[in-house]
Amino acid sequence: MAAPPKKAFALRLDPALFAAIERCAASDLRSVNAELECLLREALARRGVKLKDPVRARRGRPPKDGGEEGEI
Repeated sequence: MAAPPKKAFALRLDPALFAAIERCAASDLRSVNAELECLLREALARRGVKLKDPVRARRGRPPKDGGEEGEI
């Protein structure tokens, strides 16, 4: 199942706020974008806004097309 396209938009932030988000993202091993999404989801949840779980990108190698297992 393919992930739906994401909405892109410009966001202006105070440099100190961006730096704080960047530090949090690095400590969580996330990109700034992923950290912002996480923070926004947490804030909406605290307000009682229910969202569907995000569709996560598949990770790792794609499955082999046919052939026997162990074949190179």
